[in-house]
Amino acid sequence: MPTATAEAVTPNSAAPATHRRPHNAVWFELPVADLPRAVSFYEAIFGTQLRTDARFPGLAIFPRLVDDAVTGALIEITPGSNLTGRSSTDGTIVYLNCDGQLDMVLKRAQSLGGKVLEEVAQLPGTMGFIAQIRDLDGNRVGLHAAF
Repeated sequence: MPTATAEAVTPNSAAPATHRRPHNAVWFELPVADLPRAVSFYEAIFGTQLRTDARFPGLAIFPRLVDDAVTGALIEITPGSNLTGRSSTDGTIVYLNCDGQLDMVLKRAQSLGGKVLEEVAQLPGTMGFIAQIRDLDGNRVGLHAAF
């Protein structure tokens, strides 16, 4: 039986650039120790509802505003599970959309036990505003609001 190579099994490896996704990031996961607590925190600060699916226990997905929007999830990491990862304020930072309500999201996060790590800063040109918080699990999470 022939052995597959990485090139042979990579979907769309020969697809022209026009067929590639328009986003650099396509999915993110924030590791949490207590999924119900984390879901309550994020639903409260963003004023939205995360979606769960019985096929994917331990996962709560951020809603998509449009079908092709990039999204991600909270993922519960428990001792003894085959999932790996840990909450951290070091490393990659995921920025979540605040729909123009950055100050409100920061206030809600603080009132629920989150900590502001980086105050609001304006990005160059028309890129908007950012801030960073530490969530209840110790993750550094970026917040973004467009103009």
